[in-house]
Amino acid sequence: MYDLLIHGGTVVDGTGAPGIQADVAISNGRIVAVGNLAGPNKSLPDASNTHDATGRIVCPGFVDPHTHYDAQLLWDPYATPSSQHGITSLVMGNCGFTIAPIADQSDADYLAAMLVKVEGMSSAALSEGVDWNWRTFGEFLDRFEENLAVNVAGMVGHSAIRRTIMKDDATSREATTAELGAMKALLADSLASGGLGFSTSRSFTHSDGDGLPVPSRSAAAEEVEALCAVVSEHPGTTLEWVADGCMNGFRDDEVDLMTRMSLAGRRSVNWNVLTIDAARPDDYENQLRACDEVAKAGGKAMALTMPILVGMNMHFHTFCALYSLPDWGAVMNLPHGEKMNALTDPATRRHLESRAASPDAGVFSRLTGWGRYRIGDTYSQANEGLTGRLVGDIARERGQRDFYTLLDIVLADDLRTVLWPGPTDDDPASWMMRQAAWEHEHVMIGGSDAGAHLDRMAGASYTTEWLADCLRGRGLTTLEGAIAHLTDVPARFFGLVERGRLSEGWHADLVVFDPETVGAGEFHLRHDLPGESPRLYADSLGVERVYVNGICTIVDGQPIGSLPGRVLRSGIDTETVPIPADQ
Repeated sequence: MYDLLIHGGTVVDGTGAPGIQADVAISNGRIVAVGNLAGPNKSLPDASNTHDATGRIVCPGFVDPHTHYDAQLLWDPYATPSSQHGITSLVMGNCGFTIAPIADQSDADYLAAMLVKVEGMSSAALSEGVDWNWRTFGEFLDRFEENLAVNVAGMVGHSAIRRTIMKDDATSREATTAELGAMKALLADSLASGGLGFSTSRSFTHSDGDGLPVPSRSAAAEEVEALCAVVSEHPGTTLEWVADGCMNGFRDDEVDLMTRMSLAGRRSVNWNVLTIDAARPDDYENQLRACDEVAKAGGKAMALTMPILVGMNMHFHTFCALYSLPDWGAVMNLPHGEKMNALTDPATRRHLESRAASPDAGVFSRLTGWGRYRIGDTYSQANEGLTGRLVGDIARERGQRDFYTLLDIVLADDLRTVLWPGPTDDDPASWMMRQAAWEHEHVMIGGSDAGAHLDRMAGASYTTEWLADCLRGRGLTTLEGAIAHLTDVPARFFGLVERGRLSEGWHADLVVFDPETVGAGEFHLRHDLPGESPRLYADSLGVERVYVNGICTIVDGQPIGSLPGRVLRSGIDTETVPIPADQ
């Protein structure tokens, strides 16, 4: 007798092969049979549980390669809403931002403040939801055993490592020989405890709670290389980083360091995120060329890219991507009253508009289509009736420039207006470039940032949104191709043992969805984090069942309370994926 029988569905196995009508039998958390399992009289074999998947797609569970669920999982073992959109395995701890290891409470306080600033997490949620009751990375991972509804692998963050060893000096200077030795030992211990690999950031956008560069940005290139070399000593590990070039095109020194990282670690390096815009083809070509250069040297670099335009909102009163536009920081970081005065000044307005339109804006230029901004929540009588309207339409009525109209609206609301940008890269040429990029050997789908930027961005629904677009929208790739990108491709990149495919003998991480309705609902703000903190949320549509290790976790898009997820520990649940130099 089987534990579970899913019958009558179309099986898409994750390899890219065409779907077939087949039944799937599961026992002890594994797929034990795939095919026509009905007897001679068309009777189904015995099973403790059955699910009729007629008219549905049955496929492997989706793998998210870039999340920041490190804190949220402590109060939300379902990693919502990712699990509701079919994610069964995820990688957290990216960009060097982890909450372990720590040496004392001062480290905990520092990392919490850093996450509030750099990853847009709620201070109240972290304060109420995280107890910091660990010191080592292994103790941190142990907290999740038997308390997960998804499978979780955790990268070890450079900034946490550096802060633990160097304290306040971590943000201001290079490490001594002794300090580097201590960091290497701490990283080795973290990897031996199951850490998936080493992650770091050198991006100009990453500052801590005091506005200083995050610790990893003060590290010498030699320190980064030495820590990557530690990774080479531990099986089933990997590397991840984010740098200035991930936003605006890689400099030669960044390509050199990425190459050194891969070769020292004998591992692939993935980076986030390849943003594709037909208006900036040089940046796109530069970033893919950087991956090619790493490959020529015998290493491997993989760019993550999203297959959708991620829904996000902007504010003028608290930190968001607008603050990263060139020369905007000096104004946006002013005390509230001074900022209000500056935004009314004609000279300042001209300066901000001009700098936003300059080539220096790089990837953030996609946020500068001011006329395409849609007004969200408003808070003043002056703005009554503007919700849902485009700034460009309002500007034409007022006989003003789009940007000045937008500023007038936010000033009337004491800067609290919720703004929904209409990206400038939502054009046919950009989508054709994305279609080509998805098939590039150095590009992988991912980069949701799920668990971070909670009230600003909603990338967790990219799986169901993309499936809907493939089936009922642009149709830029096949259903089988999209599922392969969401399952087997990332699973093979990280060396997840017997996950990512619907195959006999493999772990039973599965999604059953309705191809006619699969998708994501409208974004809405929910105040359901600890401290009633807000987050953007999109409900899943058409996701009928999700199974993790053979146990049902989601029914009709909603969690049912079971916790069959596992901590995926390096060298046990993952295997080493060789780079070209080792093949």
